[in-house]
This record gives sequence, structure tokens and C-alpha cells, in this order.
Amino acid sequence: MGRNLQSGGRLRPVDLARVHGLSTQAVRNYEEAGILPAAGRTPHGYRTYTSLHAGALRAFLALVPGHGHRTATSIMRAVNQGAVDGAFRLIDESHAQLLDDRRTLQAVENALRDLEPATTPEPGVRPEPAVASGPGGTFIGPLADQLGIRPATLRKWERAGLIRPHRDPRTGYRVYDEADVRDARLAHQLRRGGYLLEQIAPLIAQVRAAGGLEPLGAALQDWHGRLSARGRAMLTGAAELEAYLRERG
Repeated sequence: MGRNLQSGGRLRPVDLARVHGLSTQAVRNYEEAGILPAAGRTPHGYRTYTSLHAGALRAFLALVPGHGHRTATSIMRAVNQGAVDGAFRLIDESHAQLLDDRRTLQAVENALRDLEPATTPEPGVRPEPAVASGPGGTFIGPLADQLGIRPATLRKWERAGLIRPHRDPRTGYRVYDEADVRDARLAHQLRRGGYLLEQIAPLIAQVRAAGGLEPLGAALQDWHGRLSARGRAMLTGAAELEAYLRERG
């Protein structure tokens, strides 16, 4: 089968599908989505593919782990439409997002280094909450904008116990102090790392109590691994995409 895919001869949908453990319908769907170039047709109307289609499929499947299905689809569509610069821009944006994730993770780790038990208030002493107009206080809208999420997401995190804003006694609006912002940033980072709300809540509780950061450290170490795997997957995807571009000429 490997020699057949490299021979330049005609291939059936099943020939492409079997190599990657896909269904023939998946191959047809990829063609209809623009991930593969348009197939040829036999006199009886059956689809026929070539090694070029096989290269497109390899490139797409290699791009998905690093860039995600949606972006990988957009990249392949752009290439197949001759808009190679547009495909490169999409790739650049994915790399920029990966870099931003690394910076966010670093910021979280830096914040955690400041969470020493000596900095916590004495038992039974609660610090004065920041008022809406005071330093360190922010409303739900600006915080949501800062994180790139919807205010409804912050309200959902509040119901799950991830953040605990206080209410301004005059207006009733939620006000987030520095600790709330820290918790929201941490929740946002862990959510992007694939963690569920019920997994994040005890980690943030550990941070609040400053009673031990080992569980959180393990979670962040796992996210380090995810970022590294994503970066390597981008390299693999780039290699397959370059091979496909060369085959397209």
C-alpha cells in the first residue's frame, strides 16, 4: 500500500482511508471541506485520488495535534486555494498563541512563588476588601476582557468556588481584588490546559490556604509537558506541510 500511494497512480477513497485508520466517508468529508484537492472522477462518477491527495491528508492529520482541527482545516483550505501566505499567517498565529500560553504559565509560576505561608493573614483576620474605586479592585467586565473570556464564564467559575469576589455595598456589583484576579488567572490557565472545574477548585483552595503547592505544581508540570508536545507536533506538521507544498510545485 505504501508503494501504491507513492506511485502517482489512481487511488480510491478506501486506499487513503485504510492507511490512516479512517472511514471512506471521512476522506470524502475532508475533500468536501477543502482539506483535500478536488478528486478526479471515473466515467462512472467514482472518486479517484492521487499521491497529491495522499500528501494533503498526511499534512492535515499532522497539523491537527499542534494547531487543532479548525486551524488545520483553514491552513489546508488556504493552501489548496493557492493562498499560501494566508496559510503561513494562520501558522504564525498558532505559534504566537503557544508563546502566549508559555508566558502565561510562567506568570502563574511566578505568582505561586510569592504564595508563602508567611504572607497569609493571621488566622481569623480577614483583610479589608478593595472597594470598586480603590486600588486593586476591578469589575467583572474589565477582568473578563483582560482574560479574553465572557463575564458569564467568571460567574460560572464563581459558582464552582474558583473565585470569590465580594459585592460593593453601595452598588451590589462584583468586585475582584488582587487575590481574586490571581485565582481567575490561575483558573483560566488550568482550563486552557484541559482541566475540569472540579479539578481546579481544590488546587485554588490550596493556593488560598498556602498549605502546600505540590498538587498545583504537578498540574503545572503536566501543562509544561502539553506545551512541549504541542510545540513538537507543530514541527511535525510543518514538515508534512512542506512536503505537500513541494509536491504541489
